[in-house]
Amino acid sequence: MTGLPEGAAFVLARLEKHGFQGYAVGGCVRDSLLGREPKDWDICTDALPEEMQRVFRDQHVIETGLKHGTLTVMYAHEPYEVTTFRVDGEYTDHRHPDEVRFVKDVVDDLSRRDFTVNAMAWNPKTGLVDAFGGQEDLKKKLIRCVGEPERRFGEDALRIMRALRFASTYGFAIDEATAQAIHRLKHTLQDVAAERIRVELAKLLCGQGAGEILREYSDVIFQILPKLAPMAGFDQRTPYHAYDVWEHTVRAVENAPATEVLRLTMLLHDSGKPEVFTVDEAGVGHAWGHQKASVSIAEEALAYLRVDNATRDRVLQLVEMHDWPMSTERTLLKRRLNRLGEEALYQLIEVQRADALGKGTESVADVEARTAAIRQALDTLIAERPCVTLRDMAVNGRDLMQAGIAQGKTLGETLNWLLNEVLNERLANDREALMAAARAHAAEQQA
Repeated sequence: MTGLPEGAAFVLARLEKHGFQGYAVGGCVRDSLLGREPKDWDICTDALPEEMQRVFRDQHVIETGLKHGTLTVMYAHEPYEVTTFRVDGEYTDHRHPDEVRFVKDVVDDLSRRDFTVNAMAWNPKTGLVDAFGGQEDLKKKLIRCVGEPERRFGEDALRIMRALRFASTYGFAIDEATAQAIHRLKHTLQDVAAERIRVELAKLLCGQGAGEILREYSDVIFQILPKLAPMAGFDQRTPYHAYDVWEHTVRAVENAPATEVLRLTMLLHDSGKPEVFTVDEAGVGHAWGHQKASVSIAEEALAYLRVDNATRDRVLQLVEMHDWPMSTERTLLKRRLNRLGEEALYQLIEVQRADALGKGTESVADVEARTAAIRQALDTLIAERPCVTLRDMAVNGRDLMQAGIAQGKTLGETLNWLLNEVLNERLANDREALMAAARAHAAEQQA
């Protein structure tokens, strides 16, 4: 391992200077072995909490969780979490240990951790401590529980979602015994706070292996979002779709850019299809009105997950509009800009690309060419700084009132009429032209 940051090196050296063991542990070791830049450097030690406080008495220390042996040492404004070697007691709430017991052996500490790839420790002098085969599992690209999977998941049900998240994020497989325990114990996720599930689900959806996890562990997804279950195996009976609703959804997720907003959108965009599905006399399936039904299901799912308001609003907007007509035509793009704004419109283009690629009835080349053309047309239009909102118009309400148009309903209707004419390029966004058109329109309305 290389790349130990100065702060982590300082913490380890300070512990050793005072006669204590210290190891980098967990995710930072895993990511370093994978050649990735760790986000955080956690340290474990045989020093007790009160001993750590003495060791770092001249540093800025945050008492993160002394009851569980954890404090945070600040070094150059960066946090380094330091935790005493420990073993955990019972987990009666399937989330937190009822008690912890401090120990002196790093292997005992590693034995309580969730997966082998997270149960490794490293010290610059003693090297890697890997008592459970984590390094070999990294080579095999395998997520495997430390010890008995049922016990690990029984201790903390969130580990079920963490297993899926790690497998998706790293593109790893899940060990057979671990996978079986996930399926058997999925119901224990009901004991986990929705906010914690949301974090893991978002990372899972944005992972490189999201599609395979959604396919193989759909029962876990349906455990936390039961309104999605009817999509599985639901035959759409239409020439426009080659797959059932769930497989289409999975493929759409895979083809969307890896952001929480877009992947949640694709997960939920067709969720209402089974609810509104009908078959015509020719035996062809239809899902008229599924957008509204999908929005309703999405609202419930997002409320359960307790996503932030901005994410919720944008996902619901994109679900509702996911199949709105789109083309390179200027006036249509202007209307879409008026309704959505730049960011959301670019996102809608990505949603429609992912949706089309997930249908399996059109060549990838055709979908990509159409999408690129729409993006280019939108880029060109935006570069012109077009008038697409009332704020962009060369006249405003005060101008119209000075021209004699009364404040109130007539004024508002005239402004909106002018904007519509500009959006459809029947009027230029020119002050004189707009004022003349406004007077004529107001006169017609009063006649």
